[in-house]
Amino acid sequence: MMLGVLLARAGVAVTVLEKHKDFLRDFRGDTIHPSTLQLMDELGWLGDFLKLPHQQATRISGQFGDTRLEMANFSHLPIATKFIALMPQWDFLNFLAEKGSAYPKFDLRMNAEATGLVFDGDRVTGVKVKTPEGAMTINADLVVAADGRSSVLRGAAGLVSENFGAPMDVMWFRLPRLPSDTEETQGRFDAGHIFVMLQRGDYWQCAYVIPKGGDAKVRAAGLDAFRKSVGALLPFDASRADAIPDWDHVKLLTVVVDRLKTWAKPGFLCIGDAAHAMSPVGGVGINLAVQDAVAAANLLWRPLKNGRLTFEDLAAVQARREFPTHATQRLQLGIQNAVIAKTLSASGPIRPSLIVRLLTGLPFLSRIPARLIGLGFRPEHVSDAIRNANGV
Repeated sequence: MMLGVLLARAGVAVTVLEKHKDFLRDFRGDTIHPSTLQLMDELGWLGDFLKLPHQQATRISGQFGDTRLEMANFSHLPIATKFIALMPQWDFLNFLAEKGSAYPKFDLRMNAEATGLVFDGDRVTGVKVKTPEGAMTINADLVVAADGRSSVLRGAAGLVSENFGAPMDVMWFRLPRLPSDTEETQGRFDAGHIFVMLQRGDYWQCAYVIPKGGDAKVRAAGLDAFRKSVGALLPFDASRADAIPDWDHVKLLTVVVDRLKTWAKPGFLCIGDAAHAMSPVGGVGINLAVQDAVAAANLLWRPLKNGRLTFEDLAAVQARREFPTHATQRLQLGIQNAVIAKTLSASGPIRPSLIVRLLTGLPFLSRIPARLIGLGFRPEHVSDAIRNANGV
């Protein structure tokens, strides 16, 4: 969506396909990080964007056993938007769709599912689409796969990914939030348990982290046992966990960390989770995807508009985004191994690791987590040419 809007703003004809009739998918990544907010500012949209219902997280705290630490404080970031905006992803997508509709070359088609690719030799020349009216083909100079970690299109293109593994999966659910509750987004690490709470106004979006493949075991123990386990981790009365009505309201996120060796082939490019599925550590997946979109728009709008797109242009997108992707995944894998895996397998008291104590306790190091979570490695900026364009 972001790539489509930026290309259309630059005057490139774009068709964006969404397989559902709306964007109302619950428990998606709902964190809009400072790097993405800065892009909204660069496009002149920040004021309108912040009018949408959202909560602002200026800091993130973590509790390791009996020790509570401030994990990230975004007030020191060198930009105007010094917070994470917690906003339902459907609102963000609707916002982008509305902005895109102002450009004559932006075409959003709902209920249109990409099912395969069209080839001319080794070159991708279009995409096969399933709609309520029947199957159809859309021809294009470039097909971009942004269809997630189980991407149908990257499989159709024959692109190969490397899986780096993950020690955990995540069970997502909501709990009601009372006015007397804290406002802080926070995580708790206890022996065998990790629990994260995102403040969403009148409810908490909760992530209950479990050992990889442990979903069936948790469900087999029964809903009451699950409620009891959650209640023991809450920073308020444990009875709040009784608000989980049934297993249908607990969704499983299967954690995958992988990366394509090659993101593109002639006429075809993968971005976001289709190119590199991220760990939920730091909640940065959506923001890496948006950064990919900005880099792709900056590099591709001119050759697309001039009808001179080459494979080298597509390879340049991967070259631009490979370092921040590699660096972020290496950091996430390190945290998975050093913190998450050890916590989930622990049977005794939990205390913060040395690296956590250093990064949160020393003034000259304490700004690093906020910088890495909020801005990431080498954040992208919308080019002046796209900023100043009007969609013609």
